[in-house]
Amino acid sequence: MPEHVPAGDAPLADEPIGVEVTDRELAYAGAVWDIVRETFVLPESPQPLTRDVLSHSGAVGIAALDDDDRILLIQQYRHPIATRDWEVPAGLRDVAGEAPWRTAARELGEEADLQARDWWTLADLAPTPGGSSELIRIYLARGISALPEAQRTAREGEESGIVPRWVPLDEAVEAVLAGSVRNAAAQLAILHADHARRRGFTGLRPSDDPWPAVPAPYRT
Repeated sequence: MPEHVPAGDAPLADEPIGVEVTDRELAYAGAVWDIVRETFVLPESPQPLTRDVLSHSGAVGIAALDDDDRILLIQQYRHPIATRDWEVPAGLRDVAGEAPWRTAARELGEEADLQARDWWTLADLAPTPGGSSELIRIYLARGISALPEAQRTAREGEESGIVPRWVPLDEAVEAVLAGSVRNAAAQLAILHADHARRRGFTGLRPSDDPWPAVPAPYRT
């Protein structure tokens, strides 16, 4: 029997734990992310385990809703899947000391030339926990207005081809359910935004809700 047996009547929640890491080496140094090879001891395994992990800084995404219950989606080319997919504005947590919701506000400006008056924490996502330490937090942004021209950022690379589109939330939900929108962060943002709307935007977590716990060495 495994030594770790979750309590059947405990609240449903992920359980961050710190395991004993007996060896750690840099397997690959990438331009944006590194691959780290770790050997660790898990109580339920009789032998140490070795895994390659994409060491990720974390990211944020924004479900920006206007006064007509439309959500802002952007189309952008993504080379790994050779697709111009529909996403929500998003970006890496790559500025040291920057609060995550401020990263979201910065990305909304950089990718969509927009700013928001009100911010809430909407959802958290671990897109590939079997191979990456990436965590994505989705924020709900309302009270949308145009960013002043002087504060706008010139977009480069794939971002220079961004196509923005305000989509009725009901239409966006149907696109997710039909399999037309495959981006995981966009799916989560759309479905959570729809759920929040149905609840009258009540009971939302504050924008400064603590960032999800990640055991070292991946804590950001």
